[in-house]
Amino acid sequence: MQVIPAIDMRGGRCVRLIQGDYDRETVFDEDPVAVARRWQAAGAGRIHIVDLDGARSGVASQRDVIAGIAGAVDVPLQVGGGVRTLDDARELLEFGVERVIVGTAALKEPDLVSALIDEFGAARVIVGIDARGGFVATDGWRETSATPALELINDMCARGVERVVYTDIDRDGTLSAPNFEETERVAAAGVQLIASGGVAQRAHLDRLAGIGGVEAVIVGRALYTGDVVIGHDEWNWRAERSAG
Repeated sequence: MQVIPAIDMRGGRCVRLIQGDYDRETVFDEDPVAVARRWQAAGAGRIHIVDLDGARSGVASQRDVIAGIAGAVDVPLQVGGGVRTLDDARELLEFGVERVIVGTAALKEPDLVSALIDEFGAARVIVGIDARGGFVATDGWRETSATPALELINDMCARGVERVVYTDIDRDGTLSAPNFEETERVAAAGVQLIASGGVAQRAHLDRLAGIGGVEAVIVGRALYTGDVVIGHDEWNWRAERSAG
């Protein structure tokens, strides 16, 4: 299981939200490019980037920063937030981003996901499922739909999606614990799952690594606060590791 550090950007700065609440923001660094370099130097094999402004407005607004990150590091990037069209995805891929993440559009314009897979291949397209109480949230987590997360995941799999980022909004940024039970249910859908939300200690990584189908976990606040410290050779986690 790969551990992926998160860089969530708002207004050009590296921030973390609590439960997706834009009014509960902590700024961790003014320079996302420097943060990306730091994670690469620490040994991370991939970086997860979210344009929070784009996710909220539907209009990408930090592409210059994303391009700067892509030019500054050699590790693969996966990027989401404001990906609403083929051109949005194409621009990111042309920057050197390896994978684009489609969130809101997966629910509201599912044919876009099919078009992205046809154009770029399933390996370069991730669907981001952000769930509140088991239901899909959209538009920067401001709106909660009546669609169960598992229903959308099954629909996306039928369209050829191979990989999903699943974020439990109620746990995200809280340093509480992941929702292991829901993670197990989502992983059982047969998709390659990247879990997100609530990691607060190394023992949480052990437990997630033991869930079949979880290929990676995104860690944000816990890395920035130092609650989770990962050595240079530990970014690929194994369930038998000590939680110590």
